[in-house]
Amino acid sequence: MINFGKITGAKAQGNKVFVSFEKKEAIIEVICDSIINVFVPFDTKEHNSKAIDGNKAKKTEFTFSFSGNAVTLSTETVTAKIYKDLKIDFYTASGEIICRDYRGKMQTLVRMSEADAALMAKEGHRIQRAEFDKKINVVKRLERGEVLYGLGDKAGFMDKRGYEYVMWNTDTTAHHDEQMPSLYKSIPFYISKKKNGKKYGIFFDNTHKSVFNMGKDSPDYLWYGADGGNLDYYFIYGTTLADIVTSYTYLTGRAPLPQRWTLGYHQSRWGYVDEADVNYISSSMRENKIPCDAIHLDIDYMDNYKIFTWDKNRYKNPKKTVDNLRKNGFKVINIVDPGIKVEKDYDIYEEGLKKGFFATDSNGLPYVNAVWPGDSLFPDFGSPDVREWWGENLRFYSDMGTAGIWNDMNEPANFRGELPEDVVFTDENRKTNHAEMHNVYGHNMSRATYEGIKKHTGKRPFVITRACYAGSQKYATAWTGDNRSVWAHLRALIPQLCSLGMCGMPIVGTDIGGFMQDTTPELLLRWVEAAVFSPLFRNHCNKGSRYQEPWRFGKETLDIYRKFVELRYAFIPYLYDLLFEEEKTGLPVMRPLALHYENDTRAERCNNQFLVGKSLMCAPVIEQGALDRSVYLPKGEWYDVNTGKKIKGGKSIVANAPIDTLPLYAKAGAVLPNYEPMQYIGEKPLDTLILRVFKGEGTYTHYQDNGEDFAYRDGGYNKYEFTVSGNSLRGRLTHEGYDRKYKKIIVVCDGKSTTVKNTQDFEVKL
Repeated sequence: MINFGKITGAKAQGNKVFVSFEKKEAIIEVICDSIINVFVPFDTKEHNSKAIDGNKAKKTEFTFSFSGNAVTLSTETVTAKIYKDLKIDFYTASGEIICRDYRGKMQTLVRMSEADAALMAKEGHRIQRAEFDKKINVVKRLERGEVLYGLGDKAGFMDKRGYEYVMWNTDTTAHHDEQMPSLYKSIPFYISKKKNGKKYGIFFDNTHKSVFNMGKDSPDYLWYGADGGNLDYYFIYGTTLADIVTSYTYLTGRAPLPQRWTLGYHQSRWGYVDEADVNYISSSMRENKIPCDAIHLDIDYMDNYKIFTWDKNRYKNPKKTVDNLRKNGFKVINIVDPGIKVEKDYDIYEEGLKKGFFATDSNGLPYVNAVWPGDSLFPDFGSPDVREWWGENLRFYSDMGTAGIWNDMNEPANFRGELPEDVVFTDENRKTNHAEMHNVYGHNMSRATYEGIKKHTGKRPFVITRACYAGSQKYATAWTGDNRSVWAHLRALIPQLCSLGMCGMPIVGTDIGGFMQDTTPELLLRWVEAAVFSPLFRNHCNKGSRYQEPWRFGKETLDIYRKFVELRYAFIPYLYDLLFEEEKTGLPVMRPLALHYENDTRAERCNNQFLVGKSLMCAPVIEQGALDRSVYLPKGEWYDVNTGKKIKGGKSIVANAPIDTLPLYAKAGAVLPNYEPMQYIGEKPLDTLILRVFKGEGTYTHYQDNGEDFAYRDGGYNKYEFTVSGNSLRGRLTHEGYDRKYKKIIVVCDGKSTTVKNTQDFEVKL
């Protein structure tokens, strides 16, 4: 534990208060009224944040005083009291406690004796041991009834209390469950919701391996700590959970609006090995009338798994293949791994070696490990020059006409074990090591990819990544990695994607049907139902498992699968609107019930249903053999979207859910925009908007733009405001910046439809 000693002095300078202790100085910075940063420079004098771009501190009025044993700092909304050993307690402006540091003795869970542990290890049992010996430790007091959300891509449940997690990006083929400490992403941010209604967030901005013990060792405290780096955390106060998410994404950035087609259906498999396979998939999609916008190419498209190559034996003319697919409405997404094959006369290898663009060992020699191409070197993405070089090489794909890049194996994963911690990397303008840069390797690769595609195409880049860090949402979408075709992983979809959304990553998804093992028709259908509102909507599986294209399972499965892909395409304008708003607020598409019903004790730990925006509740069947399920509807009035039945909330109901039914509920007053049926985005002009309206009181904002470039940021969009009141719907075009307005709007309510041709200003009786 860090021993700072007593406070010896304090002074203010700008937004910062410098607090001197007997052994160290801490810097307490007011970022804004509700965000306070605690910083102690152990390794570097500056923050060197990979998540936060630029200076986010706003000019903020605050007071501070030093009484001799404590420093008090107060903004309009938060007061921080700093004591000896840098113990800090946070209060509201009215003096109510929000969060306090723990002062008691820490303890270790008693499991077994050392002799028993040694005996069990002989049989291969993994013995978990408590870790208190971190260079940096922060211990926060826990209270009875306190719920803990966040930490990004962790398997398990919405409430993380009682578990321990490790921030260390990890490629693992093991079964993902709630006891797994690490997966592919490290997002060291959590939110606390206390029984008395007080809420706060902590973002521990440290890229070294860190541990978050969320009350596992004791019900009295949680602690987090790191092996190295600085003590650097942001305390975020909010009166609502949504406020905290908005503030966190103010710090770390928000996902840019994606191209509209990316919200369509994506088909993928590690095992589409050549042009014939891809042509078969594309033609079968169209013949079976399954809407689809993208086909993903895994590592088999390359020449011996070498990045920036295309196997001409498997694809005689890759550009022609891509062009033909595009003419039929398909975008092509290529997988790109970071490992560069060690091979004489391989251009990218020779050039990177000559320019010193690869990570080195401690002796300055290029570090060699192995991935798919065999012996490989690893680009040093922390260097701006390397990122620019990588981005320029991505022109290989854009010149081919491909539409996006899928970054994989970027933890970085290796076949000969993890990179040693002393492998030398660059952090912008200084040399450092793998221990510091491991968790941001995928983050920096995504940044290089995003910036390169944006430069070459001028369009909103489509980048998928497996590994990331806090703030990666600015550069990439993400999926949850190598899941399995098991019901447990279907159940994990909801809390996993909702947790990522709460941590600033809104455009996420899972491999529909499961990546490993063999799915079943029932599991596949329940998975596509559960995933139909996940922003990244992709069916993907691995070589060696059964093929997962829906026509492989017979007509009944095909017909039901098609029904839900068509439902997805109908709701694309709703998802697009939510992401338009996300860039302003940071609030995700998929939301836990607690985000909007935080005072509802039944909502705060709900793991098996979720909100899509504020107005739509999705309650998929996630249990094998179930033909109905219990659905909790919070207080208010709801409509069963499938039947139109009005239901009073504040209770659980039993929803009838045969294999072809997804329980969906709309709030009274909801307006849900839909498109007409289509096979892909761009198949027909988007000149008709369908509004599914549910009587009540409510408002809704809809956005219309070209769906491709960044013109919307300069006002190049139309904005429609809809108001539901009593038995009428009022619609107005309130911002006009895009020249293609809707030719008609079809209002659907209670089974009745009304067509409106004056789309700029209208009123419809419901």
